[in-house]
Formats: sequence, structure tokens, C-alpha cells
Amino acid sequence: MTNSKAEKMGTIKFFKESVKNIKTVGTITRSSKYLCKGMIKPVDFGKAKVLVELGAGDGVVTKHILKSMSKDAVLLAFELNPKFCAQIREIEDDRLIVIEDDAGKLPSYLEQHGYEQADYIISAIPFTIIPEEVGYKIIQTCKDCLVDKGLFIQIHYSLIPKKMYQKIFGNVELNFVPLNVPPAWVMVSKKI
Repeated sequence: MTNSKAEKMGTIKFFKESVKNIKTVGTITRSSKYLCKGMIKPVDFGKAKVLVELGAGDGVVTKHILKSMSKDAVLLAFELNPKFCAQIREIEDDRLIVIEDDAGKLPSYLEQHGYEQADYIISAIPFTIIPEEVGYKIIQTCKDCLVDKGLFIQIHYSLIPKKMYQKIFGNVELNFVPLNVPPAWVMVSKKI
């Protein structure tokens, strides 16, 4: 199967699974290569040893992260959807740990795998469609799990959720990615 044919099949699978589970997936389209690159652009992969991905979907962003990571780094990829987890597990990379569980349990999984904190957290959790108090709790947990000056990177299709990151982190940088369907915002907050 050619790469473009495989990509098209992946897009169709993602669409079908997204329609069935819109409340946990949050979108019906895969992230474009431009959005994937935009999401990992703030990461200093030379220094990043422990990375976390929340809402890993079918692994399209995961692959971009792994491609850029150093050999001694690790990626904990959280995803609730069992079908997406099965797809991510097909990625053959010893640095990848797939976690089929809730992002709120991040602290216990970091500890279980022998890590105190993460250097970077890259998230595609659909905070706009989950209860606000749950969103705030997850974001606070992420901040608590980051090293000092660590970054929390979140994708959104609206600027409405910006206030959550501003309130918890005290800062948020916006990066617009127009070459995505739909166009998206990458919001970056630093633990200071």
C-alpha cells in the first residue's frame, strides 16, 4: 500500500471513530502535518527527556514527537479510545509508553514508570466539550506534573479556553495554524 493510500485509509478510520466518539475525540479530522509541526515547535528536543501526550488519538502527533525525540527520551501517550490505543501500539518504538486511561491519573503513571515530572506536556484533549471543572482539574494536574519552566502545549479550534491556561499558569502564548481543517490555535503555557 502506498503511503498516500495508507494515509487516506487512516483518515477514513479516524473520521468513523471520531463520529462515534465525538465527546472524547473532540474533532472529526486528523491533525494536518502543519498542525503537528506547530504543536511540537516549542519543544527543545535536545533537553526533553520525559514527554507526555494527552489525547493521542490515532498517533498522528505521536509519530511527529517520536521522530524528533532523542534516543534516551520517553513519551507517555494517554488515550481513552481503545481502537486508537490499538493503532498507537502498532508504532514500534521502545521510547513510547501507551496509557489507555484518563489524563487526570498522570501523576500516578509518571511515578509508576519512575519519573517525578515531565519536561513537556502536549495535549489535544477537547476541553471545550468536557465539564469546565474537570478541565481545570486536569490542567492544574498538568502544571503540578511539569518541571520548572516546563511547557504545557494545547491545541484548540477556538480562543475561548485561553482563560483556563491564563488562570492556572498565569501566561499563555498563542500560535495560529491556518493550514489545518479547521484552522487551529496552539496555546503554550510555561510553569513559572
